[in-house]
Amino acid sequence: MTVAAAIKRQTADARAWSKASRIAGVDIFHDLAAVETIWRDFETSKQFHTPYQRFDFLAAWQRQVGEREGLGPFIVVGHDSERRPLMLLPLAVESSLGARCARFMGGKHSTFNMPLCDRGFAASASDADIAVLIASIAERSQVDALALHQQPLRWQDLPNPMARLPRQPSVNDCPLLLMEPGAAPATLISSSFRRRLKGKARKLQELPGYRYYLATESADISRLLDWFFRVKPQRMAELKLPDVFAEPGIEQFIRTACLTPRTDGDGHIIDLHALECDEEVIAIYAGVADGHRFSMMFNTYTMSGNSKYSPGLILMRDIIDRHASQNYRALDLGIGSDEYKRLFCKNDDAIFDSFVPLSLRGRLAASALSGLNRAKRTVKHNPALLEIAQNLRSMFR
Repeated sequence: MTVAAAIKRQTADARAWSKASRIAGVDIFHDLAAVETIWRDFETSKQFHTPYQRFDFLAAWQRQVGEREGLGPFIVVGHDSERRPLMLLPLAVESSLGARCARFMGGKHSTFNMPLCDRGFAASASDADIAVLIASIAERSQVDALALHQQPLRWQDLPNPMARLPRQPSVNDCPLLLMEPGAAPATLISSSFRRRLKGKARKLQELPGYRYYLATESADISRLLDWFFRVKPQRMAELKLPDVFAEPGIEQFIRTACLTPRTDGDGHIIDLHALECDEEVIAIYAGVADGHRFSMMFNTYTMSGNSKYSPGLILMRDIIDRHASQNYRALDLGIGSDEYKRLFCKNDDAIFDSFVPLSLRGRLAASALSGLNRAKRTVKHNPALLEIAQNLRSMFR
């Protein structure tokens, strides 16, 4: 079958399925303000989304980062026959491999990507629903392909409807700590590891004014971020890694998100947890939370002699204990294979990518992007190939 025939067949199938689909139509928005009300309605407890898809998180990213990179908002809202919104895909369009590709907004700073959904729709979404959604996007836009990275198979207690698309494993997995309400502390962090951390913590506790806290005041948040943006470049240089936080707009985006209160009044869009004493900030962890899961975004720790007491691990212990006491069910330290993550996270969250062609040109781009991601995953999961890649990267840097 030719490429043209395949796409024509896919469209015909979707039209046939439309009678069985709850999605009766699709609206596409290119202006965040025009879709803000619908978007925020999806953020109530009765709906289904990750903290990375909150309007305030992605609006700050689009203003400070997306626009600088030339990305245009491409917000897809699928609705039923009575025009009730069922799902919202927060995408942005860029040129890639000669094609117009739509990706999730948030770039590398959005650890998990998903649509925002009506809970009932998410629980029962069918192949027909997703087929109609994709066909409608293809018919109503000039986008050539969807490149949908880092999607969880499930979030909380519901499946991700986009998992019904053809998919492949993401480049990296996500280490995960599952937390049962009321679980004994030793089931979250082993007694032996706790003893090791307790011994190190005693050294820090001797420092005048030593404390752990979640920053809630704007002055504290700004002060912690001032410190982070001074220290993080030094840490990245020490590791001979590029400083992604120095890229245009990233600092402004992070500052905006950290200072913006959540609409439910329970923290900020990005929360800052810190260890400090009277003389210095010792460590910080930043992440997003939703009452069910805490997900770490970025961290760093002091360059002083206090670093020898493993302040990052001590802070992580405090964050785990805090969220366990609040009946959180899960915690992750971000996607990636860093060794310290396995000290806390013994499970893995299944993460996938989907590359969906919407045109002839898009079929070539989707195939190339899919192949590139498969190659990256192969390298990441092969120690010998990973060492070669790291050595080459260091040489060219």
